[in-house]
Amino acid sequence: MSKALRLIIVSGLSGSGKSVALHVLEDLGYYCIDNIPVALLKSAIDEVRSGDGRSAELLAVGVDARNRSRDLEALPGLIEELREQNVNTDIVFLHASDEILLQRFGETRRRHPLATHGNELRAAIDAERMILTQINDIADLIIDTSRTSIYELADVICERVHRRQANSLSVLIESFGFKFGIPADADFVFDMRCLPNPYWSEDLRNLTGLDDDVVKFLNSHDDFTTMYDDIIVFLNRWIPQFEKARRGYLTIAIGCTGGQHRSVCMTEKLALELRQNCDRVLTRHNSLTDRRLRPN
Repeated sequence: MSKALRLIIVSGLSGSGKSVALHVLEDLGYYCIDNIPVALLKSAIDEVRSGDGRSAELLAVGVDARNRSRDLEALPGLIEELREQNVNTDIVFLHASDEILLQRFGETRRRHPLATHGNELRAAIDAERMILTQINDIADLIIDTSRTSIYELADVICERVHRRQANSLSVLIESFGFKFGIPADADFVFDMRCLPNPYWSEDLRNLTGLDDDVVKFLNSHDDFTTMYDDIIVFLNRWIPQFEKARRGYLTIAIGCTGGQHRSVCMTEKLALELRQNCDRVLTRHNSLTDRRLRPN
């Protein structure tokens, strides 16, 4: 059997960061092909796997809405076929809110690829969402870039996608504030707003859940430790099922009102425990100044 090829399929909405993701993968050593017709994907794989002594082991391709509908419909079956042929395949789907996409197109003054024959921008975005529904449905990892900088997206592509070992589960636990909205990429969401709030203590208000005084405050309350125990039991029960189903990614969102104290502390506490049994557990704090992924 030939050596396994790592294939990353990057898809998503125009303006959501697909080009950034491909550029990051190229810098990481991937042979990158943008806007490839799905019908040519197998031929491209055969070419890079050719035994001429320079065959690529890392391949990333961009797939967008300009593909023929029948080719996009055939993509799920093609992915299964590739995996059976020893091609380690991940589908990464990027999206953002309509308002953010409109803003980005306005700033760059680029034309949307589907904005033809007088089709206005918002209608083109809606059409693209509809066309790419099938890819979104089978994606291994969905990334909402609405509040993500190009540097944060690069961090996600490197830490979650590139560094994930074959047949392993990458777990991300992210804290957030409900007043900013629930992360669109979450598989599980847990609400900490019923717990004692350090915000109402003047000594703790300007601190975060990463500070020892806040950690001590929360751990001194039975409700916080009971919530932690219940979530750990739940995750220890279901994470093995995700691994059994050969899922590559699991995202757990922990929320409180502002995303500063309770959710941050709980995120770090859960990650510390899960790292005992999981190969790779990352954390991210969406409402803090530093939103970088924190690896094991």
